[in-house]
Amino acid sequence: MDSSELEKQLNDLVNEIGSIPESRRDKIIQLARRAKESRKKLHRSMDELQSSLDYLRISIKYMMFDVEATRRENKYLRKLLEDRE
Repeated sequence: MDSSELEKQLNDLVNEIGSIPESRRDKIIQLARRAKESRKKLHRSMDELQSSLDYLRISIKYMMFDVEATRRENKYLRKLLEDRE
């Protein structure tokens, strides 16, 4: 079930609650709204997590590139030192 389907079902649930006796309706409406808000918070958290993972992947790729460049530079400098001797 994707996010839009869950949202639709929650909205349908809130609309159908109108047939429930008023004494219980407020409690059910409150619970449905809480579930809807929790889903929104979860969705935001997942988006933030995905962004963090994307940033981490890019950072790791940059570090790997930097390590390889440093290795090549060190190899070149060692060769220069050996040639001087």
